[in-house]
Amino acid sequence: VQLQASGGGLVQTGGSLRLSCAASGLTLRDGSIAWFRQAPGKEREAVSGIRRTSGTPHYAEAVKGRFTISRDNAKNILYLQMNNLKPEDTAVYYCAGTRRGLIASSWHIRTNHDYWGQGTQVTVSS
Repeated sequence: VQLQASGGGLVQTGGSLRLSCAASGLTLRDGSIAWFRQAPGKEREAVSGIRRTSGTPHYAEAVKGRFTISRDNAKNILYLQMNNLKPEDTAVYYCAGTRRGLIASSWHIRTNHDYWGQGTQVTVSS
């Protein structure tokens, strides 16, 4: 399984970015997929996840109302649309996944995800 994240960059406060995660070896519709992020000196934290089959999204409180997770089943790509970005969103963003069906109480746990992408840097300037 390979997860290839892209789309990061430098943006001003209030700006937008769309991250992509192209998957191979794993059909996203058949897996639980999520975005995590890690800021310098901090632990990796869950940002958003999407449930297997149903596509039900989950969001961390810090990004609710600003970020939208989606997947393109035909292209097997996961997206994270990030709007109204803030300096505290600055981090390396990783896509992660598993073939298991994660639920609302488990999608955010890092060790539940078996596959990880290489990360893409998002920097929000103030």
